[in-house]
Amino acid sequence: MLTREPNQERIAELVRQLLIELGEDPNREGLLKTPARVAKAYTYLTRGYRQTPQEVLNGAVFESTANNMVIVRDIEVYSLCEHHLLPFYGRCHVGYIANGKVVGLSKVARIVDCFARRLQIQERLTEEIAHAIAEITGAEGVGVVMNCAHLCMMMRGVEKQNAVTVTSSVLGSFREDPEVRSEFMSLCSK
Repeated sequence: MLTREPNQERIAELVRQLLIELGEDPNREGLLKTPARVAKAYTYLTRGYRQTPQEVLNGAVFESTANNMVIVRDIEVYSLCEHHLLPFYGRCHVGYIANGKVVGLSKVARIVDCFARRLQIQERLTEEIAHAIAEITGAEGVGVVMNCAHLCMMMRGVEKQNAVTVTSSVLGSFREDPEVRSEFMSLCSK
């Protein structure tokens, strides 16, 4: 994890050079501020490198006698494919069975963003979220399902506009108990 902010001036200069290599004139009116805007955008889109799940939780883990399934569905996800630096986006569903601790509901979405705001592949992103929730809550089981569209498949290469990639990561009772997994998957698809 990086602890320092990226050097936006250096990134802007690299973007300027990229524009030149692509055959553009970075001094034309429409592109004059593009290098600085891109540097600012990439700093924001990769802020997850400068965050940890514990920081985004900000202490919002609470003791609870609840021992039921908690699901936060339809969390918007925006990330960058590490292979082409193109966006992928979709929905993430996170569930866990509380085991003495629950986490503030908005923090589940913040944990998703913490990992999504890094260069990613969807498969690893799904796993990282599941393991973080398991570690933070000590949950009996955790499930994460993600449905995303990848611009690297839509804009280039195979150019498939309607392809959706679905990944899941199930831990603990979500992996070991087919009924628990089935309940989670059923609730995610409603």
